[in-house]
Amino acid sequence: MRFLILAGAGSFEIPVLCLLVHGEPKILKRMYKGIGNFTPWLILAGSGGVADILVTLMERGCWDADSVHELLLDTFPNAHHGSDISNWVKLIQKILDHGHLLTVHDPEQETSELDTVILKALVKACKSQSQDAQDFLDELKLAVAWNRVDIAKSDIFNGDVEWKASDLEEVMMDALINDKPDFVRLFVDNGVNLGEFLTYGRLQDLYWSVSEKSLLHNLLLKRFEEKQILLSATRTPGPPGHHLPEQAKPRFTLFEVAKVLKDFLHDSCKGFYQKSPTDKPPKGRLFHSQKNLPEMEDRCEHPWRDLFLWAVLQNRQQMANYFWAMGPEAVAAALAGCKILKEMARLESEAESARSMKEAKYEQFALDVFSECYSNSEDRAYALLVRRTHCWSKSTVLNLATEADAKSFFAHDGVQALLTKIWWGAMTTDTGISKLVVSFFCPPLIWTNLIKFSDEELDSREGNKQFAELDSLETEKALLLTDDDDPLDSSPKDPEGQSCATVWWRFLLRRWRRFWSAPVTVFLGNVIMYFAFLCLFTYVLLLDFRQPPPAGPGAPEIMLYFWVFTLVLEELRQSFFTDEEMNILKKFKLYVEDNWNKCDMVAISLFVVGVSCRMVEDTYEAGRTVLAIDFMVFTLRLIHIFAIHKQLGPKIIIVERMMKDVFFFLFFLSVWLIAYGVATQALLHPNDPRIDWVFRRALYRPYLHIFGQIPLEEIDAARMPEMNCTDDSEEIVMGLRPPCPNIYANWLVILLLVIFLLVTNVLLLNLLIAMFSYTFQVVQGNTDIFWKFQRYNLIVEYYSRPALAPPFIIISHLSQVFLSLVKRPEPKQEYLERELPSGLDQRLITWETVQKENYLAKLERQHWESSEERLKSTSSKVQSLLKIVGGFKDQEKRLTSMEAQVRYCGEVLSWMAECFANSTLKCGKDAPKAPTSLTVSKASTDADTSQSHPEKETKQDQGEPKPKDDAKPDQSGYGASKKFPYIDE
Repeated sequence: MRFLILAGAGSFEIPVLCLLVHGEPKILKRMYKGIGNFTPWLILAGSGGVADILVTLMERGCWDADSVHELLLDTFPNAHHGSDISNWVKLIQKILDHGHLLTVHDPEQETSELDTVILKALVKACKSQSQDAQDFLDELKLAVAWNRVDIAKSDIFNGDVEWKASDLEEVMMDALINDKPDFVRLFVDNGVNLGEFLTYGRLQDLYWSVSEKSLLHNLLLKRFEEKQILLSATRTPGPPGHHLPEQAKPRFTLFEVAKVLKDFLHDSCKGFYQKSPTDKPPKGRLFHSQKNLPEMEDRCEHPWRDLFLWAVLQNRQQMANYFWAMGPEAVAAALAGCKILKEMARLESEAESARSMKEAKYEQFALDVFSECYSNSEDRAYALLVRRTHCWSKSTVLNLATEADAKSFFAHDGVQALLTKIWWGAMTTDTGISKLVVSFFCPPLIWTNLIKFSDEELDSREGNKQFAELDSLETEKALLLTDDDDPLDSSPKDPEGQSCATVWWRFLLRRWRRFWSAPVTVFLGNVIMYFAFLCLFTYVLLLDFRQPPPAGPGAPEIMLYFWVFTLVLEELRQSFFTDEEMNILKKFKLYVEDNWNKCDMVAISLFVVGVSCRMVEDTYEAGRTVLAIDFMVFTLRLIHIFAIHKQLGPKIIIVERMMKDVFFFLFFLSVWLIAYGVATQALLHPNDPRIDWVFRRALYRPYLHIFGQIPLEEIDAARMPEMNCTDDSEEIVMGLRPPCPNIYANWLVILLLVIFLLVTNVLLLNLLIAMFSYTFQVVQGNTDIFWKFQRYNLIVEYYSRPALAPPFIIISHLSQVFLSLVKRPEPKQEYLERELPSGLDQRLITWETVQKENYLAKLERQHWESSEERLKSTSSKVQSLLKIVGGFKDQEKRLTSMEAQVRYCGEVLSWMAECFANSTLKCGKDAPKAPTSLTVSKASTDADTSQSHPEKETKQDQGEPKPKDDAKPDQSGYGASKKFPYIDE
């Protein structure tokens, strides 16, 4: 008899197991009937009744009719009907003949849990019937439901049954849905091939099984509802009263999944779950992406990645860790998981789930695996950072790290070393700043040995044909670290036919291009020209700010206008004319997210407003004021330029954090300042109608008190000088005479001054100092990490900038416009993005996988060497030792029992010899009494005797005459065989 229960996405049958506890003889018929239906039985030893009879017979190993008959009479002495006992004996013998369906459990001697015993009993019964894998599926499903992977390993996947991948597909889905990572690992180890198992249909089923209370379900539901709204807007309305049937549970598709991933990973998941992600969808279709979904029967291209994303989106860390460890591109996958969990932690409403998401160590995984790669090979590690990945839509590791805001990853020495190489371009990284500045102002020095270039030793290589074979490490290094797209770097097809002039011109052009295109040179040029811009701005404001037209503006001011115009063009290029394929609004949104871009927008806006005002006579002075403020904003922009400096960069971060503390401090200060200022103004000058003076005395004067500027002659009546004052408001407003101070409660004004200075100068200022100290201590330890991340952003910015600085940058803009009209310019991707040849790319993936395995092996070794694991190992050894010692005690008891048996047998033999010597069947004296130890340890001695002499016991039992049903207890023959069971031995 079997029952159906739901589990995961489907249902399965649970085999029935009968439990025998004690039991009267009438249970034997039911038990025999169940065994006839191949139902296994679990017998509880020590519970008495039929259960103990069966346990004793199974321990002896023989169940002849006499032994069974005797045990029945011992256990049930009130049973006197011979026919019933005979039927019971036959039933017991038939039951014991099916020993594969019987399992004994002794709770006093065994430490196994009841679920373990039940599952082992089911597997034992199944093995006795068949060795076909299909017959073990129900037991395997039950093991999955109970999460007993240890039993599955020892009793099901022990080599006795040949499992096929198709046999494990259903239980694999159950293990995935019910979050059983140990079983997933077990199934993969025993033949499940994820490449063949995971289809798009199964992946969609996995997303259907998401819990309705989870954050992922809410995100998918939101996307699903948005799609339904758009569908209803485009659907033809039906007849009146017609309503579409509502589904009980929304059927999510991979379209919604791709949308959710797009919100988290942006361009790093472009084209996920689409047939042709590179093709542009036709215009005018709302759901082109959904039409482009793959067939449900198709196998997933990257099964490990898809399951990793599915597990991460549900915050199943153990499952996600396993898929991450088994999948390719470990560094990129870890950074993607880090990004997703950070975004989900921000959206998660439950504190516990958000905390577990934040504590996920995927950023540390990426950092540790990259450290392993970097320690093995620096050049390959550099290539790993900039290669376009296959599983993450051609994104690079650096792009994923930027999306994940992985500051610790950017602080790694390997990443910083690559950034340094990018920063210096083709020049050697040990080039001095003084040499760079001298060459900048004296360009002919570029062609001397003052500046050294790191890749000149590779100029002697032949064409790209020699890189067809990737068997040499030097060849691989050349492919990874050189720029093959530069026509000046490639060797000519016929070097012998080149004249000296041609070679010389190639040398001049190559060095000129390499020097001026290096980001460090671009940065230096922008810094110098920006200082020149500030100098020109200062000159215009202080010395040459002429009257409105026609008197002005002058030539320097016009030059300033042109300079700002070139700055505007550069900001437009950075915001809208980028290589990313996205709409204009999204580009502008990404541009505005940067705080320094906001600063640029404010500066340019103020400049436009100031220039517009200064051109009009009435607003001329207002224009000068706005431009003066704008100069301050342009000057503050220098902070971003100095962020590249190793000493100034971290300090800028500390100042930025302290500015936030100042705003909180100003809130408390303003409360006391307003309270004190308004109170003193009301006490000293209650009738002053001048608004400007009211604000001065209520706000400005208390603020000056903080810095020690306390005019006592205006506050203390004892020190006030005699003056010609008035209480007439008209005279006060006209400024004829000052208002007379009120001295009624002057003592209260002095008291308020003391309290105000005590609170502000002692309490609040010390609070601010304490806040600054705490912020410095907290941030100081991580300033290096923050600065290195900021340095990366600065390097990327100047790497993508044109070589010329404003105002000469307009030449680069015009050339780009011309090239875009003639041909599509290729993006600048020599270092930040590399498309490696397929052979080299595959070797790099394999190398990364090997380094990941080395890292995982180190983790496992550290785990086993940890104090906790050592304690567990020691505890296990102690438990084994205790079992051995307990076995010694049992052996001692058995020896004591055997000695008593031998003595008893000797006495019995002596008694028998004496009886036979008297030639009478009845001896003159009573038989010797059995020792107490034999009576106490009867059950255990039976088991020992049956194990040591089973054949002899069987033979003697067969030769022993059966006692009659009407035999009396006082007969010597019956009494001997009844009272001394060990005499037959």
